[in-house]
Amino acid sequence: MGRLTTHILDTALGRPGHGIRVEVFRLEGERRTRLAEVMTNDDGRCDAPILEGDDFTVGEYELLFHAGEYLQRQGVPGRDPRFLDRIPLRFGVADADEHYHVPLLLSPYSYSTYRGS
Repeated sequence: MGRLTTHILDTALGRPGHGIRVEVFRLEGERRTRLAEVMTNDDGRCDAPILEGDDFTVGEYELLFHAGEYLQRQGVPGRDPRFLDRIPLRFGVADADEHYHVPLLLSPYSYSTYRGS
């Protein structure tokens, strides 16, 4: 059974990004449908898959990471508006029977991602 998971690491502090709000959307052309909202736990992961089973289908998705809220809580100095606030990450799912793990490596001025395992 396929599923979608994430993991956020704060690379500036060298620890998991805990308490980060993540929204997931299904994309169909210009239409964007919100499917779920989750929070990362103390390990920077979600307690359960973000999507799985019949809710996880072939198509295009967006994870929206609310990084600015997290950086503010961490006391990271930044000008208003912050350089990074909400990070949209769009990706395609070609096989909904597979595990799609989409981590975010975060710092106040950069981020990167990849398809993990």
